[in-house]
Amino acid sequence: MAEITRIFIAAGAGKPMHPVASAQLESGKGIVGDRYHAGLGAFSKKLAASGQDDWQITLIESEEIENFLASAQLPFGPGDFRRNVVTSGIRLNPLVGRIFVLDGVRLQGVRLCEPCSYLAKLLGKKVVPAMAGRCGLRARILDDGMVRSGGPIEAQ
Repeated sequence: MAEITRIFIAAGAGKPMHPVASAQLESGKGIVGDRYHAGLGAFSKKLAASGQDDWQITLIESEEIENFLASAQLPFGPGDFRRNVVTSGIRLNPLVGRIFVLDGVRLQGVRLCEPCSYLAKLLGKKVVPAMAGRCGLRARILDDGMVRSGGPIEAQ
């Protein structure tokens, strides 16, 4: 079964990611309490200026995190990848352009969330080539609602 394994939010750009048991999602705005919802993310101004709205929520597969950490022999955890939702049992790349349901809340996959120089600065240069095409998904939130760790994920 595909499910949410962890949920993370950060209060501002560069602030630590904190795990939460549940999170309130707001359509078109993001996750209540997260840096991008408040317009305080590292890329908030750049994304707003570009007209992109794929900053609302990011997801990453736990399987990809585990594979990378094992092969790179690095001591990081799921929150260090700076994605909001860690999933299990579902491939995220095929969700680009598709509607899917995260614990009852509809989302639309927009584009892959590729590793960037900011993530490389935090986790090391190995992360960029090793996680290219595997570092998650950027999505739009289509409905307001609460999601929780352990909640199901369904592709439509």
